[in-house]
Amino acid sequence: TITPYLLPAWVSQRVAPERLGHVTAILTTGVIAGVLLSRTSAGAIAEYIDWRAVYLIAAGLMSAATLALPYAMREEETAQTTPPAPMPYGRLLASLLPLLRQYPEVVVSGSIQALSFGIFLCVWLGIGLHLTSPELGYGTDAVGLLAAFAVLNLFTTPRLGRWADAVGPFRARLTVACVQCLGVVCLFFLGYGFWPLLIPITLMNVAGPVIDITGRMTALNQAPGIRTRLLTLYIMIMFGGAGVASWAGTVAYAWGGWWGSCSLALALSLVVVLLAWRALRGAQGSSPPRATS
Repeated sequence: TITPYLLPAWVSQRVAPERLGHVTAILTTGVIAGVLLSRTSAGAIAEYIDWRAVYLIAAGLMSAATLALPYAMREEETAQTTPPAPMPYGRLLASLLPLLRQYPEVVVSGSIQALSFGIFLCVWLGIGLHLTSPELGYGTDAVGLLAAFAVLNLFTTPRLGRWADAVGPFRARLTVACVQCLGVVCLFFLGYGFWPLLIPITLMNVAGPVIDITGRMTALNQAPGIRTRLLTLYIMIMFGGAGVASWAGTVAYAWGGWWGSCSLALALSLVVVLLAWRALRGAQGSSPPRATS
């Protein structure tokens, strides 16, 4: 499961800086496609064949990926990059804390993505409970169908990644953070029917992956020798914060139902917008990028 997080750092050393957002978006689109395909097919396989077949097929796909990945990465042998000096694993881990202090923008990016991921978890936990509640009376199939509309990301994410290259990650992130906040606001007014929910869900589905892409760009545009470690910090902060937000989402729904979930999501979204704005202001007034060995 760590491979999707390692590949962006590897690819970032083999593309021009001005293509970083587009290429990262392509990798993210691949993850989205895999998630959508697995979610829609696994239920059908388990229903009409056998639940064990899901794991057998997954093992076959993993075996195919294991065989294919070395061929996909053969370009590394001819890449015009200087490999970093070997470092023992213990020293690599020990170097994370100094990098945390030296690159606060990566900490901010990880925090923004943690909050954004937390919004996603909070909203979808609330939607699952809200749609299947006695008040609305939908089945779990309606929740799955609503989630399937994320297929839109397959078309929007690569294009928005190219746009992020053109305007810069900080400005792009603030823009999509505002779009995400608009989607959360719409939940309060359009959250009482299946079809109206498509409007806020679409806005959030489009914005969410781009917040992640622009956050990764702030780590992947640093010196090649530290990109993987910076991405490690980014991912650790993202999942740590998202875990807390996921727990908070259950508390919010238990306390206030659908309005509790929406209120928590709105609070998190406003913090995302504020942090994205502060990061943009800091980037506009910062000095040229640091050179790090």
